[in-house]
Amino acid sequence: MKPLIKELSDNDKEFQKIIKELIHNETVQEMKNYRQHYETSCFEHCYTAAYYCFIIAKKYHLDYQSLTRAAMLHDLFLYDWRVRQPDRKGLHAFTHGKKACENACKLFDLNEKEKDIITKHMWPVTIAFPKSIEGFILTFVDKYCALSETFDVFQSKLFRKQAFRYAYVFLSLFIIRI
Repeated sequence: MKPLIKELSDNDKEFQKIIKELIHNETVQEMKNYRQHYETSCFEHCYTAAYYCFIIAKKYHLDYQSLTRAAMLHDLFLYDWRVRQPDRKGLHAFTHGKKACENACKLFDLNEKEKDIITKHMWPVTIAFPKSIEGFILTFVDKYCALSETFDVFQSKLFRKQAFRYAYVFLSLFIIRI
């Protein structure tokens, strides 16, 4: 999955308008300095998740504005989660939703739905259920994006290795013959 940061079509101007204030914020731009999944920055991950959430929520006539904003901010934790910090209590997976919400509330005026979506986007790890269907949408989109970003890296590494490349070709030919 390639990041969706690109020229958006006319149909996506509304998406751009919703997140414009967020993505031009200096602190949100700092998310580009932190890796989320392998080669994907936190910013790219959140931008992609926000775009998918926007598309889904708009299609089903849900609160796409709150969901899109929350998705863009859901990983606004601004630290390298792979490095253990003495001042950070608890495991990243359990705590970063709350930290991202705290950071987002310092920068933007968030409604209660946006706060809940950000805080609980790691369900079922965090146990507490999101209060809205929009919250569940981000939960599943976030997992989809993470898996896609991870798969892309493994796939590219697999095809770089000569032996695997030939094995893949052989396997493909074998399957076609069956």
